[in-house]
Amino acid sequence: MHRVVITGTGVVSALGRNTAEFCQSLFSGTSAIRELLSVDTAQLRFKHGAEIRDYTPEKHFETKDIAFMDRFAQFAVLAAREAISHAGIAWSQELRETTAVITGSCLGGKFAEESGYWELFHNGRNRVQPLTIPLSMSNAGASHIGMQFGIEGPTYTVSTACASSTHAIGQAFWMVRSGAAPMAIAGGSEAPFFLGGLKAWEAMRVISKDTCRPFSAERSGMVLGEGAAMLVLETLDAALARGARPIAEIVGFGMSADASHITQPLATGPSRAMRLALRDGGLAPEQIGYINAHGTATEANDRIETAAIRSTFGSHADKLAVSSTKSMHGHALGAAGALEAVASALSLKHGMLPPTANFLTPDPACNLDVVPNEVRVASVEACLSNSFAFGGLNAVLAFKAL
Repeated sequence: MHRVVITGTGVVSALGRNTAEFCQSLFSGTSAIRELLSVDTAQLRFKHGAEIRDYTPEKHFETKDIAFMDRFAQFAVLAAREAISHAGIAWSQELRETTAVITGSCLGGKFAEESGYWELFHNGRNRVQPLTIPLSMSNAGASHIGMQFGIEGPTYTVSTACASSTHAIGQAFWMVRSGAAPMAIAGGSEAPFFLGGLKAWEAMRVISKDTCRPFSAERSGMVLGEGAAMLVLETLDAALARGARPIAEIVGFGMSADASHITQPLATGPSRAMRLALRDGGLAPEQIGYINAHGTATEANDRIETAAIRSTFGSHADKLAVSSTKSMHGHALGAAGALEAVASALSLKHGMLPPTANFLTPDPACNLDVVPNEVRVASVEACLSNSFAFGGLNAVLAFKAL
């Protein structure tokens, strides 16, 4: 079994167009939640989201390539480009043939699908864009990453709602640790700001009309975000041998299913996933100093996650710092876990814990140290990153500082 480290990260989000910008905004407590510009919000009950503004595909891709890439796939490739460059990988044919690309996406290319529906049902046309299928398929991000870099190893996409990219990173971690792949590009991407999808979220009555306030008594729901994050995973020995500078170590991964309700969470499933991640990483609960929470700011999630953390850690829960970075980058659905994995790794590297932004009043049902509003300087040995999805699917990653 190999030790697995992160040697490169790439981020495209409303909080930053690259890792450096993301890191700066993360630790300054900046919230990227603003009024949506790309969608006509006159038809919506909510107006806000964490949107990547002024994004121009032509600045990053050739026109012929854009024709085959929906917005979410473009984000995936941009994040992978940065992560691979950051890692300083020198590709050989053998490495290309054995590297894995594992991504997560909840929605896939919905812009192409919605455009097709509009043509069929509104404009009364009998045909849709010929590339609708390759544009909309959820694995397009992974496939385009592979094609961009000539990667021929195991390549696939996980779609488990809001746990998608955490499942993807966890499986990539297990592959590298076991020796099934010497290296992996893993993460997730999402682009949820299209009218049909927003109307669907509106119907669920879980979107806040103002902003995202995880764990706060005044919380009123989640706020959607978009973007992508990718990580380069490789063995510690290989990284050191080629002179790379690892950011953090991934040591454990746990996953579980509530097997209870499609949208209402239980505390037992998330607690089991956290315990499994600790066990997989050989960590005692007391070694964890920080948790990047799922923290959606919905009434049920924050209360249930608090109960799950207390069940898992017992009295040590009172010594844990727990924050939700969704308060800043929004809930990026299938990409959320990847953004939060990068945030967790950066927290360990820099000895700084990102805050829960927009926090107002403590909720007695969420009686944790939620690092309210301001970054905290603190070096911790290890941390967890939680992702809990509709369908009762739970995924947790465990990281250690190097």
